[in-house]
Amino acid sequence: MLQVIARDKQDFDVIVVGSGCTGGWAAKELCEAGLKVAVVEAGSTVSESEFTEHLQPYDYKYREVSNPSSPEMERMRPMQSLTSGCKEGNYKWFVNDIENPYEVEKGKPFRWIRVRKVGGRSLTWGRQSYRMGNLDLKAASRDGYGIDWPIEYKDLIPYYQKVERYIGVSGLPEGLEQLPDSEFLPPMGFTCGETRFRERVKGKMGRVATIGRTAIITRDHNGRPACHYCGPCNHGCITYSYYSSPFTTLKAAEATGNLTLIPDAPVSHVVMDKRTGRASGIAYVDAQTREIKELRSKVVMLCASTLESTRILLNSAPGGLANSSGALGHYLMDHIFQGGASGEMDDLPAKPWNGPPRRPNGMYIPRFRNIDRTHTNGFIRGYGFQGGSSPQFDMGASGFGKQYKEAVHKNARWRTSFGAWCECLPRYENRVEINPEKKDAWGIPTLKIHMAWGDNEYKLWNDAREQAAEMLEATGHKNVHMTGAPSAPGFCIHEVGTARMSASPKQGVLNQYAQAWDVKNLFVTDGAAYVSIACQNPTLSMMAITGRACDYIQDGLKKGELA
Repeated sequence: MLQVIARDKQDFDVIVVGSGCTGGWAAKELCEAGLKVAVVEAGSTVSESEFTEHLQPYDYKYREVSNPSSPEMERMRPMQSLTSGCKEGNYKWFVNDIENPYEVEKGKPFRWIRVRKVGGRSLTWGRQSYRMGNLDLKAASRDGYGIDWPIEYKDLIPYYQKVERYIGVSGLPEGLEQLPDSEFLPPMGFTCGETRFRERVKGKMGRVATIGRTAIITRDHNGRPACHYCGPCNHGCITYSYYSSPFTTLKAAEATGNLTLIPDAPVSHVVMDKRTGRASGIAYVDAQTREIKELRSKVVMLCASTLESTRILLNSAPGGLANSSGALGHYLMDHIFQGGASGEMDDLPAKPWNGPPRRPNGMYIPRFRNIDRTHTNGFIRGYGFQGGSSPQFDMGASGFGKQYKEAVHKNARWRTSFGAWCECLPRYENRVEINPEKKDAWGIPTLKIHMAWGDNEYKLWNDAREQAAEMLEATGHKNVHMTGAPSAPGFCIHEVGTARMSASPKQGVLNQYAQAWDVKNLFVTDGAAYVSIACQNPTLSMMAITGRACDYIQDGLKKGELA
């Protein structure tokens, strides 16, 4: 453990580690309640001058044509550049892999994609925002695998509502138990192909295909203008039309006068008061001076992202802090994806359509497997599809000028494609541990990750491919092809678990309020708290869990139970 050599003279009510979706929401909620909050972020500040969403490929030296698209990306960010979201225009937001190493077990790859800036992955996230319901939260009671969440859907409803009303989530209500409706802004429009698919798959198979539910506003909302469909969103948004913490929640927190933002400050560990058995603050490394400093507070909240929060806990005590259950570091999950199919519509002319060519959204097919008590094809849980339908022009056609333009349109086809996000079961052997011999550029011990897909994940993935092909064929598509290999763990960038909530201190690290069973003034409200992953994108639920914890913290401080 790093030794502190300087202590900040100011004490805070709450220290929030991390400034992304959950850290930003915690800062807003706590600062607006009148609490003095320090947000500690490993990365540097971000400004609008770094946004490149309006640049064209020809504006870039290497044209953003592939990943990695520059020698520097290939040299310094070989892991980060594997994701399509890391491009020549934004790659410096992602971690330098040389400075931030980690290890994996031989033969078990894990793609750990990280952003180190104020705002974290809220700068680059896919923005898909879905609620979980009791089908997800009480899955263990239904199929007998694992443990239930220590909360029910009704516990999260007011917190989902508060998050949605603030950030703005566009979408269509569908009235499905397996995918509870949010409080929506007007939905983005369907393309002609999507409308046709939606009508046909409902009529022929009884399945719902809806527009994606996304944290991008479609009308002016809370002082932010509506999306103008410029894309690509992961290069920043000059109008702040999608939720990103630096320009929404952190701004709101700053406006209260109660926020202290500390960037360039990788956190090493939680500092404990041996006399009381409670957290007294955190230790961090000043990334500029390499000085190890300490901040003190009444409450510590870890919102650093799943594996970074767990890394901090593992580095905070021998065997890990708040680990009487032995669950810390275990039950790591991600979504297995890249299972789906694509096909062509011959009966729909592939012509340019009247609509935004860069609509930052697609279609969503909610889970339809195992939504009652039956099990399908020998697997449990389920998956949801994301995709869409649009004209695909033959941009690689030969020719020049008029001849080329005619060839581009002549061979065009209307193509529909879908890929599934499949639930991963929580298994003890999927875990992380500290490698004390390997440290990052700031001297903090790093992680070794052990994770592999199991039989249930592969069965879900295979079934998803077959069902995607079946839906396309049933809706009149030709030349239907299923996708190839499944994604490696981590590559969906939905890693969750490793400090799970539980109804008993013997089963997990955190209670129903994401409060550590063993350390009463320590909370973990990012993806590390997850009990099971469901098949929905996790960020909206993380923010709801964070909001619930913030209410509990406010009440606990008023009663003197946490101070």
